[in-house]
Amino acid sequence: MQTKYIAGGFIIKINKTPMKLFKNIIPVILLLTASHSVSAQFKLAPLPYAYNALEPAIDKETMEIHYTKHHQGYVNNLNAAVKGSAAEGKSLADILASVSSYPAAIRNNAGGHYNHTMFWQVMGAKPKAPSAAFLKEIDQTFGSLDKFKAAFADSAAKRFGSGWAWLIVQNGKLKISTTPNQDNPLMDVVKEKGTPILALDVWEHAYYLKYQNKRPDYITAWWTVVNWEEVEQRYNKVVKKS
Repeated sequence: MQTKYIAGGFIIKINKTPMKLFKNIIPVILLLTASHSVSAQFKLAPLPYAYNALEPAIDKETMEIHYTKHHQGYVNNLNAAVKGSAAEGKSLADILASVSSYPAAIRNNAGGHYNHTMFWQVMGAKPKAPSAAFLKEIDQTFGSLDKFKAAFADSAAKRFGSGWAWLIVQNGKLKISTTPNQDNPLMDVVKEKGTPILALDVWEHAYYLKYQNKRPDYITAWWTVVNWEEVEQRYNKVVKKS
């Protein structure tokens, strides 16, 4: 029996009995599907830890939904938005730097992809405290680590609606900023431009399952999973370039 099967835009002809057909067709379908997904311009990087690694600060269910649904959605929508546009083939950094020249769909989803990728990376299970060298930088700008945390938390809590809180490097100096929606300090549309080294998602989907409307409680718990080593590495990289 000759059977035609369309998969991934290809027509496959197989001379097999019905029972043998399925044993042969499934690996082919998976291979073709994988080859098509690889062609996507932007991809969802693996989460650097298990879904439950940040508990009790961030619960497993929230992490799984946030990563597999929300972040994956931004990646999928970004790939669809850039296809055939002036942004096709450009790096994420280049798109963000001139995001004002692109449609809202690219701005929103490029920001969503960058912001979430960074958010996962600046958190970790059982993170170390900031190094003495980085604490010195924080002290010089904010007075102390506690004063920095208080100022950052206040800005994050007061960010109206959905958005992000950031610690950025601006002209070689540390500064706290916030952005609405999926905007970030790398975009040419924001007032406070700089290189982000710490990011906090204050969209409700980041915390509502566990904290409901208590954003300040979420922010307080979040400090226990901040990966200061990653933050400091980002800071040193920026300072080295300047």
